[in-house]
Amino acid sequence: MPKYSAFIFDMNGTMVDDMHYHELAWYKILVNELRANMSKEELRHQMYGKNEEMLERVFGAGKFSKEEIDDVADRKEARYREEFLPDLKLIKGLDQLLIKAKATNIGLAIGTAAIPANVDFILGNLKLWEYFPVIVTASDVTTSKPHPEVFLKAAEKLGVAPEHCLVFEDAPKGIEAARRAGVKAVGISSYHTATELANDNVLCVINDYTDTRLNELFW
Repeated sequence: MPKYSAFIFDMNGTMVDDMHYHELAWYKILVNELRANMSKEELRHQMYGKNEEMLERVFGAGKFSKEEIDDVADRKEARYREEFLPDLKLIKGLDQLLIKAKATNIGLAIGTAAIPANVDFILGNLKLWEYFPVIVTASDVTTSKPHPEVFLKAAEKLGVAPEHCLVFEDAPKGIEAARRAGVKAVGISSYHTATELANDNVLCVINDYTDTRLNELFW
């Protein structure tokens, strides 16, 4: 019997190595267009949660109307998709891990702060819909990571108790969300270092899914 009943994946930076593309798209809009006084390093630490939450953290509450927020977010996401598309691919080894998980009846879900359009972009272009019967996006939660809502909802939809799930995450806020949900995690160091991803619930931090330590997650 597999050691875990379900795997829950964050998407950006965890399934695909795209966080630098998000960073570039945000920088062009926030700094170049909207004149936010921040460095790329400062921006990097603000890149979590929903788009409207990030804009509020950077500019303060009430700076933009709902319509202006939607416009900024739409332009940023369109720019990200256009620039990342030529390099869109799974992080090395993930295809084989998904095949193995499905073959051993491990439930698969996505728990992400991404908007539905970006989930469609990733899963549609990579033809991954069949692997993920459960997908929880930014539109499905009230409170963003590090709140555990996204992972608790994914576990509930899978019909698996949180303690029998394993989360794959690339961000400290996501790792903490998994901890608060009572879920162990594997960190992916695509955007953050192993030190940044360290937490009580982290089993290991990997560069990609060819890491042989992942074999121990199945049996």
